[in-house]
This record gives sequence, structure tokens and C-alpha cells, in this order.
Amino acid sequence: MPTRRPVRVALTAAAVALLAVAAAGCGDSGGLQAAGAAPTAVSPARLWPDLRPASSPAWPYDEGSSETVEGITVPGDDIRRVDPVAVVRAEIAADPADYGAKGAYHATAERMQGCTAGGGGARCPLLKPYYRDLTGDGREELTLGFRLYPTNQTALRVYTVEKHRLVQVLDDNDAIIGVELAGRTVIVRSPAGITGYEYRTTWAWDPQQKAMVFSRDEFLRTGKGRHSRTPSPSASASPSASRSASPSASASAGA
Repeated sequence: MPTRRPVRVALTAAAVALLAVAAAGCGDSGGLQAAGAAPTAVSPARLWPDLRPASSPAWPYDEGSSETVEGITVPGDDIRRVDPVAVVRAEIAADPADYGAKGAYHATAERMQGCTAGGGGARCPLLKPYYRDLTGDGREELTLGFRLYPTNQTALRVYTVEKHRLVQVLDDNDAIIGVELAGRTVIVRSPAGITGYEYRTTWAWDPQQKAMVFSRDEFLRTGKGRHSRTPSPSASASPSASRSASPSASASAGA
């Protein structure tokens, strides 16, 4: 990134000079003034050109996958007619290792028993569903979120309809500050280990893999802060923080 700064300075200087010329042409009696010497643009320097390329990825980041949801029908291929509660319960039933009595998310399974149709109920871990075309085929996809108790994580899922079946095209668990739908991408904001910073991960539809795939991961400054001993928010803070992102998503998702 530092190698780009001289280029930006040169472009800024050129823009100032052009504005000065335009001002002179409009009758500015002050005349032209030098904007100063523009630094020479510096191209990126390639380090260790003889270094042997790696033959395998350094980090096994999920590149995206799709999976048919068993036991769920899609009446008329209309994804809005699918019950989100039934979708989450189908995942719980298919994954006893995570949601069973000794699983990491066993409390989510217990709380799901109290959910009414659509996700109502005071203890229901399911968040409000959102609908938007994320694949570009003109049909809406279903974006779901639900709390993974007793941890501070939130499950993020995206579903589409293929050949009359409900297919999961995004499966991500994380400590989440907020989620945004921007165009046909899903942006996940997560806490960093340093206060005043956060991670933002972007998922986008890949027509070849037919799944939402990781496309960008950013470490961004959000304000002044210092090193924190708690790398993620408490379980009680996460739900409210997650819901705080809902209005922006609602405005763009057409829930």
C-alpha cells in the first residue's frame, strides 16, 4: 500500500494545477501559481523473484460450498413460503455433534423448541430473515441468522432454490458485530483483538462453484482504542449488536 501514496500525491498535484488553469480561464486575475514539484511515481518492487512458489494454501479458509437441505420442501419454488424455523431445526437434526446434549451449541437446540412459526418467542435464537437476489438470477435468496448458545457466536446462512430444492450456499459461524447486504454481497463485521478495529469479511456469489465464496477480508480502524484483553464481545452484547445492523439490511434487502 505505501507504494501507491506517491501516485496519489502526483494525481492530487495535477488536479490542483488543472483547477488553477480553469480558474485563470474564468477571469481569475491572480494568475497561475506553482503547485510544487510532483513526486515521481514508484512502481511496486518485487521481492525475492527466485522464491519457490507455495504448492498449497497457507490457511484453510472456507472457499464456499453448497448443500441440499434435507426434509425441507419449497412450495411453488417460492423461498418466502419456506418456514425459517423448520430450516434451522433441519440443520440441528442433521448435526448432533454440534447441537446434541454434549455439543458446543446444545443450548441453541433447546431454545429452538420454544420458537413459533416464523421465529417468534422470547427465547427463540432465530433472528429476522431477509430476502434478496444474491445470485443474479432474478429470484430472491433467504439470509438467516441465529445465535449459537451458549457461545457468543452467531450462525449466518444463505439459501437458494435449485431444481425445486432448498440449497444452502453460505455457512459461516462467527462472533458478529453486524451483517450487511450490499448489492449481491454479504459483509460480516466481527470484533478484533484490538479495540478500535474490526474485521470485515465479504462473501460474493460464484456461478462456477454455485456458492457464496470468500472474496475479501479487511482489518479496519473504527476509532481510537488500545489493546483489549477480551477479543470478542460477551454473549449478552452480541445479540443487540447484531440487531443494530438490521435496519440498514432491512432497507436494502426488502424483507
